[in-house]
Amino acid sequence: MDNVVADPMVRKRSVTIAGHRTSVSLEEPFWEALKELARRRGISVNDLVTDIDAQRSGNLSSAIRIHVLAAYRAPDTMAS
Repeated sequence: MDNVVADPMVRKRSVTIAGHRTSVSLEEPFWEALKELARRRGISVNDLVTDIDAQRSGNLSSAIRIHVLAAYRAPDTMAS
């Protein structure tokens, strides 16, 4: 939780979704959490973002934040 306060800056990064490059803006703690979720699932961040993109109905950055929040709220998702 300290990291959220320590680095709340929004970072823009490029991701590839279904072969197309796009930019996504997220706060650094969300990028870190997204990387961790991808690692735990054994997939790349691009693959995870592609999965999130396929299920979203609104803004991609918001969909990623909601996905990360939901994953951290579900204890079985974060189990090693």
